Amino acid sequence: MNGAESLVRTLVAGGVDVCFANPGTSEMHFVAALDRVEGMRCVLGLFEGVVTGAADGYYRMKGTPASTLLHLGPGLANGLANLHNAKKANSGIVNIVGQHATYHIEYNAPLTSDIEGLARPMSHWVRTSPDAKSVAKDGAAAIAAASGSPGQIATLILPADTAWNEADGVSQVQQDKQKPSYSPQGVETAAKILKSGEPTLLLLTGGALTESSLELAERIAGKTGCKVMGQTYNPRMARGAGRFHIERIPYVIESALPILKAFKNIILVEANDPVAFFAYPNKPSLLKPEGCEVHRMTEGGENSAAALEALASAVGAKAADVKTQQRAELVKPTGALNHASIAQAIAFAIPENAIVVDESITTGRAFFPPTAASKPHDWLQNMGGSIGFSTPVSTGAAVACPDRKVICMVGDGSAMYTLQSLWTQAREGLNVVTIVFANRIYQILRGEFDGVGAGEPGQKALDMLKIDNPTLDWVSLAKGMGVPGRAVETVDEFNAAFAAAIAEKGPQLIEVRL
Repeated sequence: MNGAESLVRTLVAGGVDVCFANPGTSEMHFVAALDRVEGMRCVLGLFEGVVTGAADGYYRMKGTPASTLLHLGPGLANGLANLHNAKKANSGIVNIVGQHATYHIEYNAPLTSDIEGLARPMSHWVRTSPDAKSVAKDGAAAIAAASGSPGQIATLILPADTAWNEADGVSQVQQDKQKPSYSPQGVETAAKILKSGEPTLLLLTGGALTESSLELAERIAGKTGCKVMGQTYNPRMARGAGRFHIERIPYVIESALPILKAFKNIILVEANDPVAFFAYPNKPSLLKPEGCEVHRMTEGGENSAAALEALASAVGAKAADVKTQQRAELVKPTGALNHASIAQAIAFAIPENAIVVDESITTGRAFFPPTAASKPHDWLQNMGGSIGFSTPVSTGAAVACPDRKVICMVGDGSAMYTLQSLWTQAREGLNVVTIVFANRIYQILRGEFDGVGAGEPGQKALDMLKIDNPTLDWVSLAKGMGVPGRAVETVDEFNAAFAAAIAEKGPQLIEVRL
């Protein structure tokens, strides 16, 4: 057995049975090993950002890491943006990157680069295997790192000769069997604050946004009168009818400040201190009001469900304390397309147990309130802010959950970053409905131009923001990738197209021409 085969066998034995790949010459022995070893599903991406984003989406839905396979430093560099997003989301990934043979590096061939230097900013764990007999052991260590709580990006660099030389065999993954816990002192402090009656915000993300955790938060809010919110962006949130609906801290500073100004305390449940996404002239970076105290109850990856259960017990919160939430009645809209009518149409038609991947940065701000009354679903967001996130994450989520419909909502500018995801969805027959909002402009940037006080944009500035010359034809682009597409210009057309896309198997695309 060579080093590559020892690694593939170690991955499969360690529970890593999906590899999102875009290989090159240095990885051919790994590709050959994938041929020989049973149990590993291989999913090809035509761009490395698709590969790394798909691994992120897979982890969010499966809770266990997939592996990637990337070609040398430039291949890794192409995938770094979505590794950044995955790292911010605490997603676990075994990120395998090929390297020149150890004896070839000194000759500075064209593709030679500092792969470890490229990997470190977007990885928690980085290692280069020195020889073939180390590969399986290093692979097992990478699996253990990626599978921890919280999940980590573990980048294993595999020189070509370590892949083709003789290895010892398979290594067992040494994982910490102890489940993550929480700080009883953090719960005690939170309970004391909630009992004080001071205006308090319980700010949630991560494991605190599962259906059962939200139910506990709902009881706590009913008993103590505290406000419960989510971060602006969250890795995964249980939403829909029958689940506790919470709002998120708004992205826009002018909207966030009035909501937070009344709180004397903020209790963080895996969440971060609320801060502005960007700096703006004469606007604060911290969104909490002056004098507001921030208290951490759980860190990312800790057992927030158990902590919330302990907190509910400490404040005496029970199911009887839950107050009925008013939700908007869902109706199928008709007439013109606008942000509100699209939101109503999507909310009305989301199928039960769907996975919604949201990168509708501008159009989608209207989507959150009405979808609280939709059928139960999961909502995934971009934690790192690097666009080109949603179509790869949808791809990985669909691989992880083939029995669930994935709905990808994305603006046309963002979708162009990782358009190749559609090809992978077609090849794998994935149940993804991609809704592209064709603004024909980087609409978020047009708003940001005003937000930073840059003045009135002239023609050169507008040319940097608009993407209408030439106009993108999303139905043709989808067709070229093997995905059936439809364009809609009215809400009635959208209703029909969305219903048909939900009913059909395999990938579908709807271009919403705004």
